[in-house]
Amino acid sequence: MSTTAVAPLTIQDAETLVAAAHRAAEAAGVVVSVTVLDAGGHLLAFRRDDRAVLISGETSTRKAYTALQLNAATADLVDAVQPGGLFHTLPTALDRPLLFIAGGVPVHRDGRLIGAVGVGGGAPEQDHSFATAAVRALA
Repeated sequence: MSTTAVAPLTIQDAETLVAAAHRAAEAAGVVVSVTVLDAGGHLLAFRRDDRAVLISGETSTRKAYTALQLNAATADLVDAVQPGGLFHTLPTALDRPLLFIAGGVPVHRDGRLIGAVGVGGGAPEQDHSFATAAVRALA
């Protein structure tokens, strides 16, 4: 049995993600917090502007965690958590509640999940676009 090695998400990658998300947010005039997790859910990088709402830091972390756990952009999960949706009654045994609001995006390398980025502080659509811009900058 052979396996293909995939380079993990590095600190430098995480810093690139944070910087790109912040540049996108600043260009839009929005103050955000950004969290980057590795494939194991460990915090690699975090940035919260002092002007950001305090809860934005926890929000960005939950968005990243949700994107990592479900290997999906949180923007794609909104319909699933509405009443009658696929995840509406999903019980969780995770150490944190899932937060299904746009702004969390998984990070892949060579087709494999290596981490996630979460952005909080703007409107959900803005947070999603900032996180997506960050992932594009890493490619």
